[in-house]
This record gives sequence, C-alpha cells and structure tokens, in this order.
Amino acid sequence: MGVPTKVQLIKRKSSQQWYINFPAAIAQAMDFVRGEVVEWHIEDRATLALTRKEPPPSLLKKKTGQGLLFQIERMIDSTHSAFKQERNLERARRLVLSQLACLGRHTMTGVICTSGRQFRDWTADYRLFSEERFDKDAVLGELRKEAAGNLPDTGPVVCVMDDSVMRKKGKKIPGTGQVRDPLSLHFRPNLIWAQRFIQVSMMVPSGEEEGPARGVPIDFICAPLARKPRRSSSPESWEQYLLLKEQNNISRLGAERIKKLRSELASDELTAGRPLWVAVDGRFTNTRVFKEVPEGMVLIGRLRADSRLYYLPCPEDNPRGAGRKRSYGKRAPTPDELRKDESVPWQDVPIFAAGKVHNFRVKVLSGVLWKPAGPDKPLLLVVIGPLYYRPSKKSNVLYRDPAYLVCTDPGAPLRKIIQAFVWRWEIEVNIRDEKQLVGLGQAQMRNENSVESDPALVVAAYSMLLLAGMKAFPNQDCSLPPPRWRKKDKPRLSTQDLINELRFELWGKAMGVDTAPAHHMVKTKGNFEGFRCATLVDQKPEKYTPQLTSAVLYATG
Repeated sequence: MGVPTKVQLIKRKSSQQWYINFPAAIAQAMDFVRGEVVEWHIEDRATLALTRKEPPPSLLKKKTGQGLLFQIERMIDSTHSAFKQERNLERARRLVLSQLACLGRHTMTGVICTSGRQFRDWTADYRLFSEERFDKDAVLGELRKEAAGNLPDTGPVVCVMDDSVMRKKGKKIPGTGQVRDPLSLHFRPNLIWAQRFIQVSMMVPSGEEEGPARGVPIDFICAPLARKPRRSSSPESWEQYLLLKEQNNISRLGAERIKKLRSELASDELTAGRPLWVAVDGRFTNTRVFKEVPEGMVLIGRLRADSRLYYLPCPEDNPRGAGRKRSYGKRAPTPDELRKDESVPWQDVPIFAAGKVHNFRVKVLSGVLWKPAGPDKPLLLVVIGPLYYRPSKKSNVLYRDPAYLVCTDPGAPLRKIIQAFVWRWEIEVNIRDEKQLVGLGQAQMRNENSVESDPALVVAAYSMLLLAGMKAFPNQDCSLPPPRWRKKDKPRLSTQDLINELRFELWGKAMGVDTAPAHHMVKTKGNFEGFRCATLVDQKPEKYTPQLTSAVLYATG
C-alpha cells in the first residue's frame, strides 16, 4: 500500500526548484533525522529509489564496534596469550573494568567491591598479582600494536619517556624508599616515602602529523630502590647493595627500555622500517642514555643552560708531532651564550601547542659535540626563546623560561624536533590521570611481585581506555550530553569524560537498558542518549556483569 504525495514546482526567472513532500508517518517510521543526507537513484521512468548514506543499525543484529565497553573488552581479549589460563583472563577483565569504574579509593578492596564480589573469597584476585599469572610486558605489547594501528602511514614513531613516583606509607613495602618530592620547592626539596617507576607513551596524532596528539602508555616498569645497609653490616651486604643500586639505576633502566622498544618496533609489521624518535627530559639527558642510543633511533633531550659544547675537530687543531689526535675541537658557545648572541638571528617556527599554532623563536647550532654523548656523535643544539603569555586578558605580559634541546640527528627537520618535544607534555598528563583518576599506586600491597604487577595492570587499563575512546568516538563526541556551563566544544574527550561514558554503559547494562549509541537518536539536554524502554534478549552469555549497588555503597560508605 503506497502513500500518495504531490510533486511541487517553484518557477523562477533563471531556475526551477522541484519538491516532493515526505509523509510524516514514513519519516517517523524510518527514524529520519533533520539534516540527514540522502541520495536519489533513477531505476526507470516509473521507479525512483531513495538511498540513505548512514542508516540506523538494525535492532535485530548485535551492535559491534560502537560502544566504549565493546572496544575495551576487544582489547582485553587480544591479550589472552599473556595469561596462563582462561580464568585468569576473565579475572583480569573484571578487575580492569572495576578499576576504571571504581568511585572511591582504588584499593583492592574498592576494586573488588565495585565488581560485586566482596562476599566471596578474595584469594584468587590477590594471587593474580602475587604469583604473576600474567606477563606484564606481553599485555602492554599488545596495546603497543593497537596504538601503532592508529599512527599515520609515514613518518617516525614518536614516543616520550619519563619517570615518576607513587607515594607509599608502609615502610616494609618492597622497592620503596626515600626520594625527592617532585612537588616540593626547587630551593627547599622535601623527602617522601615512595616507589619509583618509568613509563613510555606513544604519541598518536589526531589528523595531521604536526598537529595535536595523544599519549598512550605502551611500557611500564618499576625501578625499586635498594635498601642501604647499616655501617656495621657485613661486606657481603654492602656488595649486594651496590649491585642492586647499579641494576636499578633510573638512567640504566631507561636506556634498556628504549633499546627494547626499538627492537620490538623493528619486528612489528606496522612499524618495521620506520625510525623511532624518543623525547626525554633532563633526567635522561646524560652519558648512560646518550651513549647507548641504538641504530635507527633519534633521541631528543633537554640540556642545561651552562653545558659545555665543542666544535668538531679540525686538522689544524691536532699536534704536528707524535701524540693522540684531538677528539674535540674548540669550545662552542654554551646554550645560554648562544641565546644571548645577537649575531645569530632568530627564526620563527610554527608549532602546535595548547590548542593552536604558536610561532616559536628558535636558534640552531649544528654539528656540536657534548662529552657525555661521546666524540663520535655530533648533535644539533636548539635554543627556544622565552614565550610570552597573559594569565588573563587584563594582566601584564609574562615570559616563560627558555628551553635548550639537543638532538642526536643533526639533519632532522627542525619543526618535527620541536613538535616532538612539545608533545612530551602528554606523558605528564598521562601520569597525572593515572594517579588521580585511575588510582595508580593506591593499592596497598606487600608482596614483592604484586607491587610491580598491579601498577602495570592499572596502566594497561588506562591505555585501553584511551585506545577504546579513539575507536568508539573518532569525532570526539560521546553519548553523554555536555554540561550546560560549557560554552564551547572541547578539542578532545578527557579521561574523565571517557570514564563517565564507561560508567554510563556499564551501569546501563546493569539496569537492563540499552546504552549503545545509535545514529537515529537525537541528543537532548534533559535525557541520556540511547535509553529505551524495550530491551532485546542477547543469546550470547555475558562476560562481566557490573554491580551498581556495590560500587555506589562502597563509594558512599
């Protein structure tokens, strides 16, 4: 039975416009949205076909690839080879989702209560970490491959590395000790009891190669502190202490991790043959790291303002008679002297930072030697002038401190070098979100294996959340409506936005409503998108049933 309609014509002097009224009953039955683009196709003179470019998903078919929860579970399934048994994988699945959705403190008690298993035996959950029933490096290795799939087809693979600490209170926790508080004043350092770790994040550009990018953690390792013995201890105790101190040196571990990363990227199918760029701060700009840079890798570090640099040696600098040839030439200006030298002109380089493109004033000195890097490694010195800014529209102009960079590839493009170092700030954002939102270091454990495997699984859960957000929301537009006080759209979804979206899907699943995003649903300010009265019966058994009651009671009680 057809629905009759009329063809209308509006005649103008220079053009004609034809209209066909669409019946409201058919539009409502088809779930059309205002502004939707359709295409007309001529079958014959008696038949005209209308095709939709983006039809809504079928209610009879299972929705796949649209939700954040689906993407996280897909990545958890990809790490099955890292677990010794299938039940360990399912236990890790429950802990990962509970870690991300936990409302209170992210201790093991809080995570187990969020999963609704507080009245069952907790032994198996603790033994997952204490007996190392999964391979930490293998889990993060699968996430590294997942992140590499989102990279551009060409260009270097840019990674950033940094170290940080997790505050602890127990004096008997393995690997802890007194370290400098990173939040203390630079002229009055404080000491805290904490656990050290090193993290590497891969930069995933969102669109252009030299535009905004997001850091995704792909490597994590704890750097335990060796306990210093008493003065009256035996010589064997002192030898053991010095050996552990050398093995757990933060620079030594950092050099080992980037060499391991270089070999893994060379063996991966997606990143084979592509150079690796690693940006580090002043902590890793030293002899141990720069002298062990592997082939096919470029290291970008931050240098001191008074570092002594040298030119390449010239033949006339060598002695005429017998003697050893000079390894270093004449003294070159220090980075701060180069900045103050008015004979060297500044050049403007456009760099994306803080949501827009800025012009950086830069000076360059190529082919210099630095003794910590060795005489056979010419470097490129980059001096970035102070950037001016205003804290508010009415405040005075202030200036930031200058930055001095050193790169192991003097022929690398200048803009890419500076952009890679500006991206290094993303790992600071990663570590902050891991500690404040995901609960890194909040689990109080005493087992020697647990203090290293639990933080690694927390970092892996955070990495899965970011990667799932890239897949589920490529347009940075989640299902939850933004708050009314937000005046403009955010450039990207924050970690808290992704956590709220995951809770929305998990708790909607627990309440028996469909929260999967649908293209034919219109966003409203008053209601959540996707909630429906009718639910479909899924024949596939559920892998994880979230417990909303336990999560809320744990957070409020």
